[in-house]
Parts: sequence; structure tokens; C-alpha cells
Amino acid sequence: MTREISLTVNGVPRTASAEPRRLLSDFLRHDLGLTGTHVGCEHGVCGCCTVLFDGEPVRSCLMFAVTAAGHEVTTVEGLGADGGMSPVQRAFSECHGLQCGFCTPGFLCTVTALLRDDPRPSEDEVLEGISGNLCRCTGYQNIVKAVHRAADLIAEERTDR
Repeated sequence: MTREISLTVNGVPRTASAEPRRLLSDFLRHDLGLTGTHVGCEHGVCGCCTVLFDGEPVRSCLMFAVTAAGHEVTTVEGLGADGGMSPVQRAFSECHGLQCGFCTPGFLCTVTALLRDDPRPSEDEVLEGISGNLCRCTGYQNIVKAVHRAADLIAEERTDR
């Protein structure tokens, strides 16, 4: 038995059918074709599957897709405007805040929400903000640099307006 699920994904109304037990991560990847959301541990520990759910970071591997009906989900594909990269994405690229890239979509969504809520986080606040996301490659130094660089880029964009 499947259910029709209607939600807004990356600003676009979407509808697809899925079984009630289908995870949001699998729904996004397999039913909607948004493969930027990665699935790592499938236990909510690693953060690779983090998306923004009504603007808040959530582990999509811990949510059923049916619970997203009527809500807004932003995946890594929806972070940039007009097909370009967001300031957070640009900062991760500039600061080499990724290596293999598997964890990167979760970090990008997490950091986007972090900087929305705290535009100038301290070093400790950055470490706390990204503590729920695991990376096996970078050692985190460049990720932390990327968060601070993204804060600078966002501030520059605000003053340019």
C-alpha cells in the first residue's frame, strides 16, 4: 500500500507515492531523484543525510517520508540561488572544507541553518554547531575555516544590498 506525499522540496511543490515506512532520505534520493542527500549510518549518528525541514536541520534517515507531507524540505541541491552556489557552498570550496565529499551535503545544510541563526559564531559555537556531523577525511580544521569564511561571505552579501 502506498500513499501520495505532497510537499515542497527546494521551493518546488512535489508529489510522489511511497509506502508509509519509506524513509525521507530514500524518498528524496530514489523517488524524487535528489541524490545529493547521502545516507551513511542509517541511525542518525553521522549527519550525512541532514536536510532542512521547515528550515531546521533534521536527519532524513530518521524520518518517514509521510511525515514530511505538507512541509518544506531543502536539500543540498536547493541551497544555491539561480543554479549558483550559496555562500556556504562557495566557502567550503574556497577553504577546501571537503575531501571525499560524502559528508559535505549534511555539513552544508547544517552550517546554512547555523549561520542563519548565528551570523557570527565563535570558534566554540562553530564546533558545537557542527558536532552532530562526522567527517572521516578532513580533520575538521578546514570545515571550521569554511564556516567562518561563509559568515564573511554572507555579511558581504548583506552589505552589498
